[in-house]
Amino acid sequence: MKLAGKCFIITGANQGLGFEIAKQFVSEGAHLMICARDTKKLEEAQRLLQKQAGANTKVLAKTTDISKPEAVNSLIAETVSHLGKIDGLIANAAIHGAKGPLDEIDWQEWSDAIDINVKGTVFTCRAVLPFLKKQGHGKIIILSGGGATKPMPYLSAYAASKAAVVRFAETLAEEVKKFGIDVNAVAPGALNTRLLDDVVNAGPERVGTKLYEQALKQKQDGGESLTAGANLCVFLASSLSDGITGKLLSAVWDPWSDLPQYIDELKSSDIYTLRRIIPSDRGKTWGDVS
Repeated sequence: MKLAGKCFIITGANQGLGFEIAKQFVSEGAHLMICARDTKKLEEAQRLLQKQAGANTKVLAKTTDISKPEAVNSLIAETVSHLGKIDGLIANAAIHGAKGPLDEIDWQEWSDAIDINVKGTVFTCRAVLPFLKKQGHGKIIILSGGGATKPMPYLSAYAASKAAVVRFAETLAEEVKKFGIDVNAVAPGALNTRLLDDVVNAGPERVGTKLYEQALKQKQDGGESLTAGANLCVFLASSLSDGITGKLLSAVWDPWSDLPQYIDELKSSDIYTLRRIIPSDRGKTWGDVS
């Protein structure tokens, strides 16, 4: 039971990856506060998780729009009131937002994605920090996505927001390292969730032929397992990962379960981080300074 007795908040936990993470956390003995905007789905998720957890584990739920600071503050206050503490946060809630060429999309829809994906993530981290700092330990896990490491034409709000939260995670990790708080980002892989359905339903005229066809193929093939991303989150939330911080880890491609044995090398390097590529990184000499 890697998380026995620990208390976590998971945002966007009423479906998809967020719900799978919650299931894995409950299996490992964690008490939870789950939140999302859809009350009906959230209540059903709470019911299923509590049934799985049994009588000795608490699973709380609160309808929350993380883009609203007052809603986030209320979420944190209620978590502390009912669970007594907060050991960590899994910032999973996100939307695609506006789809289409930048000069044609609805600006409010684009802005709303930034409010949820970036500001909402930052609001939630900001709200839990006083509690994590006071107790001298804690875990913050931020869910990344494909937009963090490659361009995503016609999904510019999503791509920009995911790159932003990864750099935010790196930055926050440096700020709170002295308080024993680890902050990491997780790339869960190409998942068949509502976000994939969102792309398919939008059609090639809004998301482009290439992305649309990729989405159709992924939907047919099944995509990556939700379990892989959830298992990585369990690892990062547990004491097994203590000292691993400021990293972007892939649930699918990285040997994350072996990382504790390389902790000293990780601490002194920029491995698993977002960095600028220069010509010499690709075997070129034309960018060298003479």
